[in-house]
Amino acid sequence: MATLEPRYRSALAWFRRDLRDHDHAALSLALQQAREVHCVFVFDTDILDRLPERADRRVEFIWESVRELQSALRDLGGDLLVLHGPACREIPALAGRLAVQAVYANRDYEPQAKARDARVARALDARGIAFVTCKDQVVFECDEVLSGSGKPYSTYTPYKHAWLKRLTPADITRHPVETHAHALARHHPPAPLPTLEALGFRRTNLLQLIPAGMSGAARLFEDFQERIDDYHAARDYPAVKGPSCLSVHLRFGTLSIRSVVAHAWYMGGPGAETWLNELIWREFYFMILHHHPRLAEGRSFKPEFDAIVWPGTEEHFRAWCEGRTGYPLVDAAMRQLNATGYLHNRLRMVAASFLVKDLLVDWRRGEAYFADKLIDFDFAANNGGWQWAASTGCDAQPWFRIFNPVAQSEKFDPQGRFIRRHVPELAHCDAREIHAPWRMPAARQRQLGMLVGRDYPAPIVDHARQRERVLALYRNAGRP
Repeated sequence: MATLEPRYRSALAWFRRDLRDHDHAALSLALQQAREVHCVFVFDTDILDRLPERADRRVEFIWESVRELQSALRDLGGDLLVLHGPACREIPALAGRLAVQAVYANRDYEPQAKARDARVARALDARGIAFVTCKDQVVFECDEVLSGSGKPYSTYTPYKHAWLKRLTPADITRHPVETHAHALARHHPPAPLPTLEALGFRRTNLLQLIPAGMSGAARLFEDFQERIDDYHAARDYPAVKGPSCLSVHLRFGTLSIRSVVAHAWYMGGPGAETWLNELIWREFYFMILHHHPRLAEGRSFKPEFDAIVWPGTEEHFRAWCEGRTGYPLVDAAMRQLNATGYLHNRLRMVAASFLVKDLLVDWRRGEAYFADKLIDFDFAANNGGWQWAASTGCDAQPWFRIFNPVAQSEKFDPQGRFIRRHVPELAHCDAREIHAPWRMPAARQRQLGMLVGRDYPAPIVDHARQRERVLALYRNAGRP
């Protein structure tokens, strides 16, 4: 990228879901267009105050990543101001105090974020300050991959083909920061970082589970590069180390999307190509949400399914949340989610399908539960995944295709290793018994010292019976 003549005397770079000091579009452009660039992150109370728990792994992940980012910017000769308050108020006020002429930020595509940025832009404009936004968290934005007729895609495969056909080396070129770092502003004394407790939150088990910050992202990416050849074969088995484990780092931008797409694209092969497909799904869901903002209002992509009145009970919903359904793989999945904030992608599908198509609970309740619990929660992907499982979304699983939770367990955790890890009550069952322990004879249960209905729940529903009920719900959807 050619060096641009400075346009502004001073500017402010606003970090959001891009917590890194390298390959950063907004920071790079600000450093080239301004003689002096201040950096800021806001712990936005408009977001934090809505969180249901004060022990939130996402907030701790962000805090740890901001701490590392502040240190890295100081090493480059700059600093990071860290504020706590409504971003809509804090950013314009800070821009005024620093007398900057422009604020730079990377674009965010969720409806609430777009509304926030519109408010900030209006407040800045009233002060005569420019608001410059850049593409950073995706390779292609919402209107950059369209059909031949100029319309957004609603099915993934043609979108993927068009996405890949458009991709060139220029799309995944790094945005330089270090070569322009002389323009970074240093603060005297250095900007303080509020403690996690001062923000109103407390520590979790986060750092025992996943490394945070740019350094954590780099370690995990390096580890995955050694395993990527097997990704296509290993990714569906929750007991093995198959996934990249990078989703939270992509969510908060401690890792650049361009760097991972570049690695997968240039490397090629079944593993890398399968992983690249998953990265394209991420952009597909961003695009879908942009063109169909009603999805953020709890609407189905396929409107006819909004007519379904879900008969599932509160008791069944709570059993699902707590991992007490009597279906071992579903229970293991939910216990993993509650204990770690992480859930293997295959298990997200299994758990979601079970809630909707076995327990007949409205998919929106599951979507909201995942939103509270997932450390890598991203609205577009979470909504897209739930609507896929519920058959209400674009390019979703057909409504008449229903996961059998026992068959899924036998196929993807054949030895029961994952189940034993999270459902210790069943640890002594053998590989044939563990997927449906209620089928064990009473004598065998006594031998194991584990009685179904006492030590582990009996199935709360009969899958075959619920299958017929849910098929009728979909079949009658939209009928008068």
